[in-house]
Amino acid sequence: MAIAMKGFHPLRMSVVKMNKPFISLCPEITRTHALTLMDWLEDERVTCYLSDSRNVSRFIEQAIDRTQLPILTHLFNQGGRFFMAYDRRDVPVGFVRLVKTGPDCEIVLVIGDCDNWGRNLGASTIREGMKLAFLDMRAEKLIAKIHPDNARSLKTFLRSGFLLETETPTLKSFSMTAGRYLRLLREGAVVDSTDIYVTEIDKARLKELIELEQGPAVVELEHELERAIVVAPQQVARNVVTMNSRALLQLDDEEMEVALVYPEDADSSAGKFSVCSDVGAAILGYQEGDSIDWRISDRTRRIGIRKVLYQPEAAGDFHL
Repeated sequence: MAIAMKGFHPLRMSVVKMNKPFISLCPEITRTHALTLMDWLEDERVTCYLSDSRNVSRFIEQAIDRTQLPILTHLFNQGGRFFMAYDRRDVPVGFVRLVKTGPDCEIVLVIGDCDNWGRNLGASTIREGMKLAFLDMRAEKLIAKIHPDNARSLKTFLRSGFLLETETPTLKSFSMTAGRYLRLLREGAVVDSTDIYVTEIDKARLKELIELEQGPAVVELEHELERAIVVAPQQVARNVVTMNSRALLQLDDEEMEVALVYPEDADSSAGKFSVCSDVGAAILGYQEGDSIDWRISDRTRRIGIRKVLYQPEAAGDFHL
């Protein structure tokens, strides 16, 4: 357990830079997405290492022809879960497919927008895929099968912590276990974001809460708790957002005052945001001066922690 004393990290300016890789995975697939996917799969640079690209392209074409509905998510999720990968500007740049068989899950990942190659978006996409596979789908092992000549993918999966499991002249199989993922997450080896701090009391109660709640924000909350540096209530810095804190935020161009509360106390009209909401899960553990990119209401927002107005630990208002 890492312990931080009062006064750690003075006020910091924005820690998120606009050129820092950022990816969010979204489950909704529209007809427009399907047409974009077909364009990607017609590019030989994209498909040269995809063993089933022709079958995928044929499936997409059939899905478009089968229905006139604008949303095709249910068709793409047959036999697995399909996600579009968006960058910070909410532009689709690739896709991820997760197929769970028993306790294991296989990941297929493609950055289809070749103009974005070389920007480390693949690594960010792998991190998001692991988050879903292990914390949402509860896989015990995540497997990636890669062509031996696909040097870019081989390097990216290795740097993400995957280990070579088997290899043939035509295929290399890499794996990541749930236990290894959690260990690397706690060590900060599979995240690309600022350290966050959570009190022992908050973490214990929030871990119990996660067992009862569901939804994308809860997956994000569990991810944040697993990677957080745990501190005693008396040792947390005064400028950290803890449970029942009030903080002044900058949400893109909008300034707003929020209180971070448990679900039973939530009232967004009064500025009380549940820790299981998008905003609530996003700000837990960050400090004044931090800025983060987070997907809220189906679009990426920039959240800045302007000031912590009240923190129960600083006021001595906590219970052991």
